Amino acid sequence: MFGISDLISLTISAFIILPAVVFLREMGYLIVSWLFGVTEPRVTIGSGPRIIKLGMFDIRKYYHFYSWFSYDELKRDSKFAYICIYSGPILINLFLGLTINFLIANGWAGEYKTFWDRFVFYAFYYVLFDAVPMITFNGKPNNGMIIYQMSRYGKRVDLNPDSFLPATSDVEKEYQEYMKKIEEIKGNAKKHERD
Repeated sequence: MFGISDLISLTISAFIILPAVVFLREMGYLIVSWLFGVTEPRVTIGSGPRIIKLGMFDIRKYYHFYSWFSYDELKRDSKFAYICIYSGPILINLFLGLTINFLIANGWAGEYKTFWDRFVFYAFYYVLFDAVPMITFNGKPNNGMIIYQMSRYGKRVDLNPDSFLPATSDVEKEYQEYMKKIEEIKGNAKKHERD
C-alpha cells in the first residue's frame, strides 16, 4: 500500500536524487572533454527561462530531467575523443553506483540506506540506458549507439541531421530567441489586458 512515507520517498527521489544523478551524468561529459581540450563547455540543467548562469553552469527554471552538455570545439578532435566523451556519463555513473553500492554492502550509510539505495538505482538506470545501443524516441542515437557507430564505422551513420552535442554558441543563440518570443507573448498579453 502506498502511504505518506512512500510519497515522501518518491518526492525525495524525483527532486533530489534524480537531479543529482542527472547532474553527475552531465559532468561525465565535461570531465572527459577537458582531457581533449574542450572550448566553451556548458552544462545546462533544466529547460525554459534561465534562473542563473554561473560560469559554465546554466540552471533553468523547469524540470531538471531535460539537461545537456554542449561545447564549441575540441582542440584534440578525433574518433577516439568522441568515443571517450560519450563514454564519460556511463563511466561516472557506473563508478559512483559501484562505489556507493560497495560502501552500503559494507555497513556505510546507516539510517540513510534507502536514500543511497535509490541513488545507486538511478545511477545504474542511466548506465543501462546510456550503454545499450539504441535509437531514442526523438530519432537520435543514445551514447551506446554513438560509441558503437564511432567504433565500427568511424562516423555517425544514423539519419538524424542534428549534431550529437550542440555547440554552446548555438545553445545560447537558441535560448536568446526563445526568451525573445516569451517577451513578445508577455507583451501581447499585457496589450490585450489593457484593451
